[in-house]
Amino acid sequence: MKKEYFVLERNVLILIAIPLPAFSFVYLYTSSGNLDLDIPTLPSAWWPFILIAICALLLYSLLTFNKAMMGLREANVTLEDKWRQYARLTIRRFYLLFMAGILCAIGLLFYENPGFTVAYAITLGLVSLGKPTPDRIIRLLRLKGEDREIIEDFKRRD
Repeated sequence: MKKEYFVLERNVLILIAIPLPAFSFVYLYTSSGNLDLDIPTLPSAWWPFILIAICALLLYSLLTFNKAMMGLREANVTLEDKWRQYARLTIRRFYLLFMAGILCAIGLLFYENPGFTVAYAITLGLVSLGKPTPDRIIRLLRLKGEDREIIEDFKRRD
């Protein structure tokens, strides 16, 4: 499980790292105005739908993850099964946050609406609150005793 944890951590970091430079570039482009890119114009009626889609992705990721975690806590399964289910839910959650981050960058690039910056800030907040750590896993799964010690061992790199 420890090896799987490091793979999960790496994959989550990749999903965090890809939208960040994309959004940063777009933000600097829109705020400075010095760069001259030939960006096609999209109908201005689309930006609210993109912003609503971002909000829906964020809300969906939060609600489905928390609902699944409540069910997982109450499930009478082994720690390994709980761990695998947690890892699957976390990756799914971060794919949704990845899509939201990319949509924020796209929306800001085409529409230069500050709502996309706010949406990205919220996305970053959810990313930082959801990144898997041993302490967070213990808290979310409400582990005690030997199961807790096994997960706490993830803190030590071999």
